[in-house]
Amino acid sequence: MAEVHDILQSAIERGGSDVFIIPGSCVRLKVAGEVQHLFDGVLKPDDTKRLIRQVYELDHRDIDRLLEQGDDDFSFSISGVGRFRCNAYQQRNSLAMVLRVVSLALPDPEKMHIPDEILRLADVKKGLVLVTGPAASGKSTTLACLIDRINTNRRGHIITIEDPIEFIHAHKASVLSQREVEHDTKSYQTALRAALRQAPDVILLGEMRDLETIQTALTAAETGQLVLSTLHTVGAAKTIDRIIDVFPANQQQQIRVQLSMVLRAVVSQQLLPTVDGGLEPAFEIMLVNSAIQNMIREGKAHQMDNVIFAGVSDGMRAMDADIFRLVKEKRVTKETALLFAANPDQLKKKLPE
Repeated sequence: MAEVHDILQSAIERGGSDVFIIPGSCVRLKVAGEVQHLFDGVLKPDDTKRLIRQVYELDHRDIDRLLEQGDDDFSFSISGVGRFRCNAYQQRNSLAMVLRVVSLALPDPEKMHIPDEILRLADVKKGLVLVTGPAASGKSTTLACLIDRINTNRRGHIITIEDPIEFIHAHKASVLSQREVEHDTKSYQTALRAALRQAPDVILLGEMRDLETIQTALTAAETGQLVLSTLHTVGAAKTIDRIIDVFPANQQQQIRVQLSMVLRAVVSQQLLPTVDGGLEPAFEIMLVNSAIQNMIREGKAHQMDNVIFAGVSDGMRAMDADIFRLVKEKRVTKETALLFAANPDQLKKKLPE
């Protein structure tokens, strides 16, 4: 049976993104969105437990948390191999884990097909910029590109609060403090409150998870910092509704007003399977103007799509329009386009026969 070091070395050599170590299956690897065999041989519960213990020993981490709580999320490095994010969990009275391969090099926005309209958001000096999308849609990659551009072009203090840290940034024009939840700080909320006393110019918050974190992020954006964060939503309208709905009904109007004043942009992204077996991002870009501000305040987020369609010349981009572009360029099939479209019925009418 292969050891963790061999498994992860093979995963990197084959260009994989995720490794699955689950009892009852062989070791599997996700490459370009498809899961395939990495090592033959069905894993027994004792095999997965042994491999998971190897990972905990590599990180000098106590496995008791996993055994007591049922899941655990952290990152670790193997010298000469790479950096990985581990989510270990209990299932059917056994232990399993999924390992995400984290590139040690910062992503190249051109190779990642991140448009200039998004990269220009690095020029925003204060307020809130959100990058949203489902899990494994490239949100962390987009944020890493924005942080690197800020780090290169702006003199200031950048604080990142992540769970776990996925990209390591060097000090360039800016000075960086990178904090990992549990390794360096108790929680997002604790680290975010502390960050406001650390003279930040830019705060990257890995995820806006709960009411307290969202409220503190809004306050930070209100007091003059640029705050970058993520949500697991697709589309600007759903993102606005998700933030508002976190709060009790008697606070929601106040939050609408506050959000309308601090929000600068919402980027939504999805990764679509391409005809050549790869993955291609599709983006929606909403830049907050006076019309969007009014819609947020008045609870009319459902009308934002019309403003996005009309704002193409200002740098906005609709998700379905970007998916339509990928079909025209013959990067994705019509079937894939309709599967990922926000409004598949409308998109179907536009697609060529």
